Amino acid sequence: MKIVDKIYINGEFLKPHGREVLDIINPSNNQKIGEVTLADEVDTQNAIASAKEAFKTFSKATVEERISYLEKLKSAVEKRKKEFTDVMVEEYGGTFQFSSMSNEFTGQWFDSMIESVKGFEFEQTINSSKVFLQPVGVVGIITPWNASNGSICSKVATAISAGCTVVIKPSEMSALQTQVLMEAFHEAGLPKGVINFVTGLGSVVGTELTVNPDVAKISFTGSTVVGKLIAKAAVDTMKRVTLELGGKSPNIILDDANLEQAIPTAVFGAYMNSGQACIAPTRLLVPESQLEKVNEIARVTAEQVVVGLPQNENTNVGPMVSVKQFERVQNYIKIGLEEGASLLVGGIGKPDGLEDGNFVKATIFTNVKNDMTIAQEEIFGPVLSIIPYKTDEEAISIANDTPYGLAAYISSSNIERAQKMASQIDAGRVCINGFSHDPMVPFGGFKQSGIGREYGVYGLEAYLEPKAVLQ
Repeated sequence: MKIVDKIYINGEFLKPHGREVLDIINPSNNQKIGEVTLADEVDTQNAIASAKEAFKTFSKATVEERISYLEKLKSAVEKRKKEFTDVMVEEYGGTFQFSSMSNEFTGQWFDSMIESVKGFEFEQTINSSKVFLQPVGVVGIITPWNASNGSICSKVATAISAGCTVVIKPSEMSALQTQVLMEAFHEAGLPKGVINFVTGLGSVVGTELTVNPDVAKISFTGSTVVGKLIAKAAVDTMKRVTLELGGKSPNIILDDANLEQAIPTAVFGAYMNSGQACIAPTRLLVPESQLEKVNEIARVTAEQVVVGLPQNENTNVGPMVSVKQFERVQNYIKIGLEEGASLLVGGIGKPDGLEDGNFVKATIFTNVKNDMTIAQEEIFGPVLSIIPYKTDEEAISIANDTPYGLAAYISSSNIERAQKMASQIDAGRVCINGFSHDPMVPFGGFKQSGIGREYGVYGLEAYLEPKAVLQ
């Protein structure tokens, strides 16, 4: 039994004022593995006060000092790669494949911000005037359970680069991961109050961060529904907001693509992080004339997808994070059947031998119409919809016919053709011929997938306020 009964404020591990205790459940077998004591409004207010006091001096840190802090944070976090991987597997059922890969990227968040801040002009001249880009203030960081460590590290690295102090509200479902991260950040030895952690409910800790006048900015990653609530509440104190929200990403396979390569990549891509990923390409758009061949390749590929215990190295799809999420995905599969989509593989129920956990069969629907619920709403599970199209123009129309616009994917043997199509897709990030990652390149969404951008210089600017001095 693991007990998480500490939060981190002003450089110290403290027992929270909050008294509510939440069970930590292993989603692979639904057995209790720990407890976390949740922070409350008082804890949040104390953390904000600590960050506000620290900001007075930290905001004046030189670029060299900020880089030094980033290097220390990177070193402290990278020492714990194995711990992070193990706890991700145990706590939310992240597969070993995904968890170990994501922790290999952790150091890049700090490296990319070091690179960004080195050449950044915090003081600029326009005509005879000076423009100073100064840190916005105390930042409330609110992160999800499905990408806890990476999300926190990328946001903290950006805030530190800008000279901001932070109060972090990780998901209460990531308490074990948070404990390891708190210890690593403490080991980095930054000035007291620069980094604070308060693990608690969104309705309690998240609300206090959003309405407290001493918080200047909220950086949130999570659902569109919660993002809208944060934006509404933040406007009363004119907080700056960066919101990275949901997605229903299209993956367009053009008629000149190599289907034997593109379709297996598309299927496994849709199941990244067991389908619990905002950027997962869950709408597969294929030429109608090639639908039969696509269906056969997708069916054969799906039979190779291993749904199983997340600690096994060959597992591709682990359990859903909770019983609630399992039931949500099951309901969407039922809706897909009711609306007339053709079930290619998978379906309702749990895979044989995995009845104790929150496991979902790797599911593919085909002959899906884009106005169906399963093509419009974010399912957050291993469910792929194959949607046929007749022309490139129709493919673009279908891709953009969604309230979301986070990511998109295009496969083609003609790069110029793919790039031309990419320019017409309403998405914050478009990958051509596979899955690419670059922490220097801006990330964020169009439409209801968010506001603002993260990563690199674009992310750094969101933590700064321009001040013009005219003379």
